[in-house]
Amino acid sequence: MNKENLFALLIPKNCQRIASYYTENISGTQLDRPELNRLLTDTQANDILLVEQIDRLTRLNDHDWKQLKRMIEEKGIRIVSMDVPTSWQALDNNALTHNDPIIKAVIDAINNMLIELMAAMARKDYETRRERQRQSIQTAKAAGKYKGKQADTERHQKVRIFREKGLSLREIAEATGYSRSQVCRILKV
Repeated sequence: MNKENLFALLIPKNCQRIASYYTENISGTQLDRPELNRLLTDTQANDILLVEQIDRLTRLNDHDWKQLKRMIEEKGIRIVSMDVPTSWQALDNNALTHNDPIIKAVIDAINNMLIELMAAMARKDYETRRERQRQSIQTAKAAGKYKGKQADTERHQKVRIFREKGLSLREIAEATGYSRSQVCRILKV
């Protein structure tokens, strides 16, 4: 089960205001996420993407992370994350308009480095957890204790009853919360 990824889009003016919230139910390991795509479409240059943690934005592999980062940079969006304290500088209007290019370059470099580091750590954590899960399943199977995810026979029976009543695949999927492909798999058994 995936945790929700919550993004907020801030519009920098004289003061910060939250322009929109985006709640994603698709894993941060996927580049193609509807809410993230909508956020990128809605943004303008100098908008701020506020995330709770970098791992809510990305657990992508290196290639996909570079592609997402490029899309963010091309839009002129700045990332602010609760787990990257120096990124909060983007919320300070005085820091945004500071005339010292050296200070701005140093802060940008530090933020970029920390965001890159946090993104790499998020991916590494994801891969480590997946490997440990695989090992545990393998051990449980060897001991004869692993049964896998058990089918919800009650819900499956509802699928069959709805089909007997003449409901379409789409209607059955909506009524049961399954995808259409899952409904098809259940009906084949």
